[in-house]
Parts: sequence; C-alpha cells; structure tokens
Amino acid sequence: MVELWGRHRSERTAADSARAARADWPDRSPRVMVRAAMLVRFLGTGDAFGSAGRLNTCILVQATVGTFLIDCGASAMIALRRFGVEPNAVRTIFVSHLHGDHFGGLPFLVLDAQFYSKRTVPLTVAGPPGLGERLHAAMEVSFPGSSTVTRAFEVELMELEPRRPAEVNGIRVTPYEVVHACGAPPLALRFEIEDKVLAYTGDTEWTDALVDAGRGADLLIAEALTHARRIKYHLSYGDLRRRLPEIGAKRVVLTHMGPDMLARAAEVPEETAEDGMEIEV
Repeated sequence: MVELWGRHRSERTAADSARAARADWPDRSPRVMVRAAMLVRFLGTGDAFGSAGRLNTCILVQATVGTFLIDCGASAMIALRRFGVEPNAVRTIFVSHLHGDHFGGLPFLVLDAQFYSKRTVPLTVAGPPGLGERLHAAMEVSFPGSSTVTRAFEVELMELEPRRPAEVNGIRVTPYEVVHACGAPPLALRFEIEDKVLAYTGDTEWTDALVDAGRGADLLIAEALTHARRIKYHLSYGDLRRRLPEIGAKRVVLTHMGPDMLARAAEVPEETAEDGMEIEV
C-alpha cells in the first residue's frame, strides 16, 4: 500500500529535484565513493530504555543510490543533530517494527522538516503493514492536528509485505516477518545495493526467518538484548551465536544490547555497535 501525505509528486519543481539529487549523497569523499558501496553510521544503538546512556535505534546508510535510515527511534532527531547529519539528506526511512524506540522519532522528524529544516523534497517511509495508521496516531498523540496540515514536501508511506522484494528509491529491500509483539507484523530487513547485502534483524526472538534474511550478507546487524538469558520476543547473544554458521554473514555487528549484554560485550568475538560508530561495506 502506498499513501501520500502533502503535495502530489507532480507538483515538484525543478529546483526540488536538484536539491534531492544533492541530498542523496551528503558525503562525497573518495573514501566512501571508491572503497565502499555503503557507509553505515550507527547513530543510536540502545535498547528501549537507554541502557548505558545509548540512544534509541537509528542507523544511517549512505550509498550511491541515496541516503536512508534504518529505524527512527524516539531519540532520532537528537542523534541526527549530535552527529552532524543534515535531516534533509535522508531520502528514505525503513522501519522494522512499530515500537516507539524504533519508529517513535518519525513525528519529530516530520515536524522538524516542516518548521526547522524547511524540507521541500519528498520523504519516503517504508515499513510493516499498519505503518500508515500507527504513524497517524503517533502524530496526533504527540502533536494534535499535525497529521493533517499542508506541508511543502510530500511524505510517501509504503507498507512492505513479508518476503516480497520491493524497490524503494533505488534500494532493493526484502522484509521477513519475525517474532516480536508490537501490534503489527515485525520485520527483519535485507537490503541489496550494487553487489552488497546489508541485513538487519530488528527485534525478535530466534526464528529461522533470520537465516533467510541474513544469508551470506556482507554485514549483519543483529539484536543481542541479553547475553544468555532468553526473554520472549527478543534475541539473546547465545541463541544468535549458535546459529551464525547457518546465516553465513561475512561480518556481524551486535546492537540493541541490554545491561547484562553490555557488561559482557568485551568477551564476545563479534563486533559490538556504539553510538557514532562507522562501518564501510
């Protein structure tokens, strides 16, 4: 399903299109353009409760096809400002599931675009079925009347269907339904850009869908809320570690870590994400 907020795409001006092209790749340094298909920046790596002072999930990906976010947690605008990211450079936002620490920053980002950043180019938000209804509710709860105002830019909402690949602004994404109670189908996401694959588990207890989502990925970003203890609807490092050989990812970075996992992060062989960390893929 595609839903449009704001003015119709046909009303975009030539100046808008030029600005969109410039925004697609804010960092055109040779380091990024020559050596990597993607630059991944972890703007927020925390769990829902900000353990160890970490910000909510928000991952920035800069690629030749455009700049996008994976999840936009409640603290996303703080993260963008803290790490010097121009909000208007973000063309697309992919949402794994509809919990506040993964999509709760969207009302703030949309209103910043309207009032402070003065966005004029379209913003695409793609996520699970129910995204449109939940975002409307979040906008109204946070800022009554904000969901229906006229804006100078278009917001395109796309609801992704599990296991059906989609092309979103030049990015090929395949969602996989996982196991996480959030009132709508939660998704793991597999991105294919040029010849590289980036996979993201979202929040989930172990499910074999993660093997399909992450198979052979150049980079797998995986939840590891706990070290060994199993918590319903969340992934423990122990369960993930046992199944990593089946996934066969070339590189694994752990994120969304709770207190006990953070306390033991130095013991694990996999990389662990931190707010502000950058990775080339």
